[in-house]
Amino acid sequence: MTTLQHFVRSFPLHLDTHQRWSYGLIVVWLLAMIAFPIAYWIEGPTIIPSAITLAAVLQALAAFTALVFNWRIRQALRAFTIVALVTWFAEFVGSKTGLPFGDYTYTDVLQPQLFGVPLLIPVAWFMMLPSAWAMAHLILGQSPRPQRRLRFALLSSLVFTAWDLFLDPQMVAWHFWQWAYPVGYFGIPWINYLGWLLVSFVVTWLVNPHAMPNLGPLVVIYASVWFLQSVGLAWFWGQPGPALFGSLAMGLVMFLAYKRSTARSCAGEV
Repeated sequence: MTTLQHFVRSFPLHLDTHQRWSYGLIVVWLLAMIAFPIAYWIEGPTIIPSAITLAAVLQALAAFTALVFNWRIRQALRAFTIVALVTWFAEFVGSKTGLPFGDYTYTDVLQPQLFGVPLLIPVAWFMMLPSAWAMAHLILGQSPRPQRRLRFALLSSLVFTAWDLFLDPQMVAWHFWQWAYPVGYFGIPWINYLGWLLVSFVVTWLVNPHAMPNLGPLVVIYASVWFLQSVGLAWFWGQPGPALFGSLAMGLVMFLAYKRSTARSCAGEV
């Protein structure tokens, strides 16, 4: 049997109630993402903040239901609370002091805001972090091993930060936030990515998502974001540079996840 067949067999053919909710919300989110460029052509740039808010909330709901499917609601709520509090605090401190992300400020485009930080920002962190955990599990495996927590948190932060190669240039182009010194990666200071690595590492360490037996919906979310961002930035939003580098980074993550998980499946490992 080929490694591809092993990989495909890891996804369930018969869905229970939790899986139906997870995949159903993913479908609704994907439809909203597909409709976004159409709405933009019809309504113009004024549609961007509300469309992004809707898409982020739908994706976060899909991620949350996927976590409920893995851990049940109490642990999923705990994870969301940790992500929301830590990331809001990091963004508040960052936008006031320049650490750990660099010297930036939020505009008034995204509303509502709490002490200058849009409330959508913690939602945006949450909507992708569980998928980063899922990809890290596919790469490392889920068997308990010495020092695995540290390696898992480090890898998850890298997997998550790969997404920001797409995100930050796009959000800055839409004037959601602005940098005092727009240098580095397409106008994004390199320290920003160190900040993403640090904050996502801390969040992952605190949540400690050590057991996630049902990774399918979260893997679908990660792969969908890779595809939508690659195509969207390259063809619809006029940012081929971020599209290329983001596609390569997230694509490498998916390739490693596929190779490592199928190798373990063929060897009969978890």
